[in-house]
Amino acid sequence: MNNIKSQFLKVAIILIVVILALLAMNYLLPKKNTPPLNANAKTKTALMANGCFWCAEADFEKMPGVIAVVSGYAGGIADNPTYKNYADAGHREVVQITYDPTKVSYRDLVSYLIKHGNPTDADGSFYDRGAEYAPSVYYENDEEKNSALAVIADIDARHIFDKPIALSVLPRVKFWPAEEYHQDYYKKNQVRYGYYRLQSGRDAFIKKHWGDTTGASASNAALNPSSPWKSYQKPSKDVLKKLLTPLQYKVTQENETEPPFQNEYNETKQEGVYVDILSGEPLYSSRDKYDSGTGWPSFVKPITQESLILKEDKSFFSTRTEVRSKYADSHLGHVFPDGPADRGGLRYCMNSAALRFIPKEYLAANGYKEYMGLFQ
Repeated sequence: MNNIKSQFLKVAIILIVVILALLAMNYLLPKKNTPPLNANAKTKTALMANGCFWCAEADFEKMPGVIAVVSGYAGGIADNPTYKNYADAGHREVVQITYDPTKVSYRDLVSYLIKHGNPTDADGSFYDRGAEYAPSVYYENDEEKNSALAVIADIDARHIFDKPIALSVLPRVKFWPAEEYHQDYYKKNQVRYGYYRLQSGRDAFIKKHWGDTTGASASNAALNPSSPWKSYQKPSKDVLKKLLTPLQYKVTQENETEPPFQNEYNETKQEGVYVDILSGEPLYSSRDKYDSGTGWPSFVKPITQESLILKEDKSFFSTRTEVRSKYADSHLGHVFPDGPADRGGLRYCMNSAALRFIPKEYLAANGYKEYMGLFQ
């Protein structure tokens, strides 16, 4: 009898241990409405709407640099909305995107959203009608707001669509995760999702305007075929002030200089290409960047000399050589004859505020495939 009790006790202990282990695993595993455990202080989140959140989530989860995507609701007046009442409360279907800002920027996310839906429809998304399906992006600060407006203005200027972009740019609001059965819907219900997406006309629209529907190729490609910056048309001053941050405007349009050391690209060591912040014209390779100790990003030479315009600058009681971009006519900085002697002796001293950096691994996806050869 004692032997039976002893065996029963052992089995009971084992069961308790197993149950506790399962509970611990369930507690430790990341939930869909939280970033993964490896998400650290370097990650960021963005809130965006692009029609049906099943499709928006599926598209953004294929984007390089995106860590996690959660479907949900935002923008309404009621707390804790559900799928049954979110529209009545004024909410939209949205996705919260956790991403690595060293691999993808907020500007890239906005561009990606535009290329994965119909941004000209303010009253819905394909055959999903109503304000709850209208496309929108939400910004946390002026930099994100200006980035979104710049993307919209850029694509509008290229006349990709028959109608102007109607994408709403709104202050960020509280995000409410949707019910669990909506998360990863495209994985859980592949047949139903595939039929829905096909019938909606979304992919046909994307293919018509961008030539592809995949998440890693043309859907994230350049806005125009070869060298779109060559057809860049500079907007008015009023538009530029909306597109750029105050510092970016002062530097590129009023020839001012940003503070040394406290700028975006002075210490950037990642391989890639630096382009004009407005036109996107390629200017410098990271292979030609060096630490000049001045506090500004410095290069020994441009990718091609033809990409720059050099002008005599007699401001501040001295004569210097100003550097401007060829197509956007942005003030970039100055060139000085005190660079490394073994690399030509020149120092192209640039303002980070006039530049945008594209990492090497994303050159092809952003329309700069021909510049991959700089890193071979």
